[in-house]
Amino acid sequence: MQKTKKSMAKRFKITGSGKVLRRTPGRRHCLSAKTVKQKRASRADKAVSPGFSARCKQGMPFAH
Repeated sequence: MQKTKKSMAKRFKITGSGKVLRRTPGRRHCLSAKTVKQKRASRADKAVSPGFSARCKQGMPFAH
């Protein structure tokens, strides 16, 4: 029986076109030390590399 890897489901999102997205790290504390440009760039989700996105899709068989 295939099961969803819940730790992956909490951290990654698969789009309709099949891309895997992740959140940007470093947004919890010490924000005054980061530049405005860093904070603005970290708002958007980032794409996961192609090699690792295959493993993410394997761990979430029902998400795509």
